[in-house]
Amino acid sequence: MTVVETVLARTPEPLRSVLVKHRELLKFAIVGGTTFLVDNGVWYFLKLSVLESKPTTAKAIAIIVATIVSYVLNREWSFRTRGGRERAHEATLFFLISGVAVVVNLIPLLISRYWLHLEVPNVSRFVQEVADFASGSIIGMLLAMVFRFWGFKKWVFPDELGERRKDGVTRIPR
Repeated sequence: MTVVETVLARTPEPLRSVLVKHRELLKFAIVGGTTFLVDNGVWYFLKLSVLESKPTTAKAIAIIVATIVSYVLNREWSFRTRGGRERAHEATLFFLISGVAVVVNLIPLLISRYWLHLEVPNVSRFVQEVADFASGSIIGMLLAMVFRFWGFKKWVFPDELGERRKDGVTRIPR
Protein backbone atom coordinates (compact mmCIF):
# COMPACT_ATOMS: atom_id res chain seq x y z
CA MET A 1 0.00 0.00 0.00
CA THR A 2 1.40 3.41 -0.97
CA VAL A 3 1.78 6.31 1.45
CA VAL A 4 -1.15 8.17 -0.09
CA GLU A 5 -3.38 5.08 0.02
CA THR A 6 -2.46 4.59 3.70
CA VAL A 7 -3.34 8.20 4.49
CA LEU A 8 -6.59 7.96 2.53
CA ALA A 9 -7.58 4.68 4.24
CA ARG A 10 -7.33 6.37 7.66
CA THR A 11 -9.19 9.51 6.63
CA PRO A 12 -12.91 9.90 7.39
CA GLU A 13 -15.17 9.79 4.32
CA PRO A 14 -16.22 13.42 3.89
CA LEU A 15 -12.58 14.46 3.79
CA ARG A 16 -11.43 11.35 1.86
CA SER A 17 -13.35 12.27 -1.29
CA VAL A 18 -11.83 15.77 -1.25
CA LEU A 19 -8.34 14.31 -0.82
CA VAL A 20 -8.88 11.80 -3.64
CA LYS A 21 -9.95 14.63 -5.89
CA HIS A 22 -6.79 16.56 -4.93
CA ARG A 23 -4.42 13.57 -4.70
CA GLU A 24 -1.65 15.47 -6.49
CA LEU A 25 -1.85 18.28 -3.96
CA LEU A 26 -1.74 15.72 -1.12
CA LYS A 27 1.40 14.16 -2.59
CA PHE A 28 2.92 17.62 -3.05
CA ALA A 29 2.16 18.39 0.62
CA ILE A 30 3.81 15.14 1.76
CA VAL A 31 6.90 15.99 -0.29
CA GLY A 32 6.74 19.48 1.21
CA GLY A 33 6.67 18.06 4.73
CA THR A 34 9.68 15.90 3.94
CA THR A 35 11.64 18.77 2.45
CA PHE A 36 10.58 20.97 5.39
CA LEU A 37 12.44 18.56 7.67
CA VAL A 38 15.46 18.45 5.33
CA ASP A 39 15.49 22.26 5.02
CA ASN A 40 15.28 22.92 8.75
CA GLY A 41 17.71 20.16 9.66
CA VAL A 42 20.37 21.53 7.32
CA TRP A 43 19.58 25.15 8.24
CA TYR A 44 19.88 24.67 11.98
CA PHE A 45 22.97 22.49 11.60
CA LEU A 46 24.70 25.22 9.58
CA LYS A 47 23.27 28.14 11.56
CA LEU A 48 24.31 26.68 14.90
CA SER A 49 27.77 25.64 13.73
CA VAL A 50 29.85 26.84 10.77
CA LEU A 51 27.56 29.66 9.59
CA GLU A 52 26.45 31.06 12.95
CA SER A 53 27.04 34.66 11.88
CA LYS A 54 25.36 34.15 8.48
CA PRO A 55 21.84 32.80 9.04
CA THR A 56 20.56 33.90 5.64
CA THR A 57 23.42 32.14 3.84
CA ALA A 58 22.76 29.02 5.94
CA LYS A 59 19.06 29.20 5.00
CA ALA A 60 19.89 29.60 1.30
CA ILE A 61 22.13 26.51 1.37
CA ALA A 62 19.44 24.55 3.23
CA ILE A 63 16.82 25.57 0.68
CA ILE A 64 19.06 24.45 -2.18
CA VAL A 65 19.60 21.02 -0.59
CA ALA A 66 15.86 20.67 0.08
CA THR A 67 15.10 21.76 -3.50
CA ILE A 68 17.23 18.96 -4.92
CA VAL A 69 15.37 16.45 -2.74
CA SER A 70 12.10 18.09 -3.81
CA TYR A 71 12.90 17.71 -7.52
CA VAL A 72 13.51 13.99 -7.22
CA LEU A 73 10.41 13.35 -5.09
CA ASN A 74 8.07 15.59 -7.11
CA ARG A 75 9.27 14.26 -10.45
CA GLU A 76 9.12 10.61 -9.49
CA TRP A 77 6.05 10.70 -7.26
CA SER A 78 3.88 13.84 -6.96
CA PHE A 79 3.76 14.74 -10.66
CA ARG A 80 4.77 11.42 -12.23
CA THR A 81 1.71 11.38 -14.51
CA ARG A 82 2.46 14.88 -15.77
CA GLY A 83 5.32 16.34 -17.72
CA GLY A 84 6.84 14.55 -20.64
CA ARG A 85 9.53 17.04 -21.50
CA GLU A 86 13.14 16.14 -22.01
CA ARG A 87 14.64 15.68 -18.55
CA ALA A 88 17.20 18.49 -18.91
CA HIS A 89 14.49 20.96 -19.99
CA GLU A 90 12.21 19.86 -17.17
CA ALA A 91 15.02 20.12 -14.59
CA THR A 92 16.00 23.57 -15.87
CA LEU A 93 12.43 24.82 -15.48
CA PHE A 94 12.14 23.16 -12.05
CA PHE A 95 15.29 24.80 -10.73
CA LEU A 96 14.40 28.15 -12.31
CA ILE A 97 11.00 28.16 -10.56
CA SER A 98 12.70 26.93 -7.38
CA GLY A 99 15.33 29.68 -7.65
CA VAL A 100 12.62 32.31 -7.66
CA ALA A 101 11.00 30.47 -4.74
CA VAL A 102 14.30 30.68 -2.80
CA VAL A 103 14.09 34.46 -3.05
CA VAL A 104 10.43 34.37 -2.00
CA ASN A 105 11.38 32.15 0.96
CA LEU A 106 14.24 34.42 2.07
CA ILE A 107 12.32 37.71 1.99
CA PRO A 108 10.55 37.25 5.37
CA LEU A 109 13.85 36.21 7.04
CA LEU A 110 15.65 39.19 5.55
CA ILE A 111 12.88 41.50 6.78
CA SER A 112 12.95 39.92 10.23
CA ARG A 113 16.72 40.10 10.66
CA TYR A 114 17.75 43.23 8.82
CA TRP A 115 14.71 45.48 8.69
CA LEU A 116 13.03 44.66 12.01
CA HIS A 117 16.42 43.91 13.66
CA LEU A 118 15.14 40.80 15.42
CA GLU A 119 18.65 39.59 16.16
CA VAL A 120 21.09 39.56 19.05
CA PRO A 121 22.01 42.09 20.61
CA ASN A 122 18.71 43.88 19.87
CA VAL A 123 16.67 40.96 21.25
CA SER A 124 17.40 37.85 23.28
CA ARG A 125 18.73 34.70 21.59
CA PHE A 126 15.36 33.01 22.21
CA VAL A 127 13.43 35.81 20.47
CA GLN A 128 15.91 35.75 17.59
CA GLU A 129 15.45 32.00 17.10
CA VAL A 130 11.65 32.20 17.30
CA ALA A 131 11.64 35.09 14.81
CA ASP A 132 13.99 33.19 12.48
CA PHE A 133 11.83 30.07 12.60
CA ALA A 134 8.57 31.98 12.12
CA SER A 135 9.89 34.12 9.26
CA GLY A 136 12.20 31.63 7.53
CA SER A 137 10.53 28.29 8.12
CA ILE A 138 6.86 29.15 8.39
CA ILE A 139 6.00 32.36 6.52
CA GLY A 140 8.74 32.15 3.89
CA MET A 141 8.26 28.46 3.25
CA LEU A 142 4.47 28.78 2.94
CA LEU A 143 4.79 31.63 0.44
CA ALA A 144 7.39 29.69 -1.54
CA MET A 145 5.27 26.51 -1.43
CA VAL A 146 2.26 28.26 -2.98
CA PHE A 147 4.48 29.77 -5.67
CA ARG A 148 6.18 26.40 -6.40
CA PHE A 149 2.94 24.43 -6.64
CA TRP A 150 1.53 26.93 -9.10
CA GLY A 151 4.78 27.13 -11.11
CA PHE A 152 5.38 23.38 -11.20
CA LYS A 153 1.85 22.61 -12.39
CA LYS A 154 1.88 25.40 -14.96
CA TRP A 155 5.37 25.13 -16.48
CA VAL A 156 7.42 22.21 -15.19
CA PHE A 157 4.90 19.36 -15.14
CA PRO A 158 2.04 20.65 -17.32
CA ASP A 159 -0.98 18.38 -17.53
CA GLU A 160 -1.31 18.61 -21.31
CA LEU A 161 2.02 16.83 -21.72
CA GLY A 162 1.11 14.25 -19.08
CA GLU A 163 -2.11 13.32 -20.83
CA ARG A 164 -0.02 11.36 -23.34
CA ARG A 165 1.18 9.11 -20.51
CA LYS A 166 -2.35 8.54 -19.20
CA ASP A 167 -3.66 7.65 -22.66
CA GLY A 168 -0.99 4.99 -23.07
CA VAL A 169 0.89 6.85 -25.80
CA THR A 170 4.63 6.24 -25.73
CA ARG A 171 6.55 8.49 -23.40
CA ILE A 172 8.98 11.00 -24.80
CA PRO A 173 12.52 9.61 -24.29
CA ARG A 174 14.56 11.21 -21.55
